[in-house]
Amino acid sequence: MLDMDSSVSPTHGDQEGAAWNGHFDCNCYHPNFLFNQFGMLERCALRNGNVHSADGWRNVLDPVITRYAGRNLGGRFFRADAAYAIPALYERLEGAGYFYAIRMKKNAVLEGCIAHRLTRPVGRPSKTKVKRFYEDFQYQAQSWDKPRGLSGISCVAGHSGKEGDVPWLAAKNPRYRTRFSTSCWRVRTRRRRLTLEACLTG
Repeated sequence: MLDMDSSVSPTHGDQEGAAWNGHFDCNCYHPNFLFNQFGMLERCALRNGNVHSADGWRNVLDPVITRYAGRNLGGRFFRADAAYAIPALYERLEGAGYFYAIRMKKNAVLEGCIAHRLTRPVGRPSKTKVKRFYEDFQYQAQSWDKPRGLSGISCVAGHSGKEGDVPWLAAKNPRYRTRFSTSCWRVRTRRRRLTLEACLTG
């Protein structure tokens, strides 16, 4: 499994390529990393501080895809956050035979597809457990060449008892991701991040 994400490397001088990044609120470099399922670095790129998170993704991903192209890996998987929700990246992964789970930014059309999940469910929610609901559907953005399978993920949590907390949380900030069909992996959301987990069976 490959996991691509950008990060921040703050700078404290007049280094070449350093620039202000409003998201990280500092002068920095904005490197791009590609890790495998063991947390080992496959490839990275040092970039100027003000570039988009996905800038130059192909230069990082393509050599790794080529490296593993002839190996029997038992499945090829890729994960990334919403900054990498780019049609060209989808097409590159599909062409190389990769399943992928890439988070998508919400919009009115996506929320309409899971509208029945955005209301408070019947009954009193648990105070200690979070319930997640998954809704699979087909979706085609205007920039896509074909429909793709997506999953909407909503959460329901009980009241924590802290002052100011809402009594329930039901997809106030739902997550969306591209969907792949496989019984060997499942997708979870943790700390606003999509993760893949192996499903151990018999």
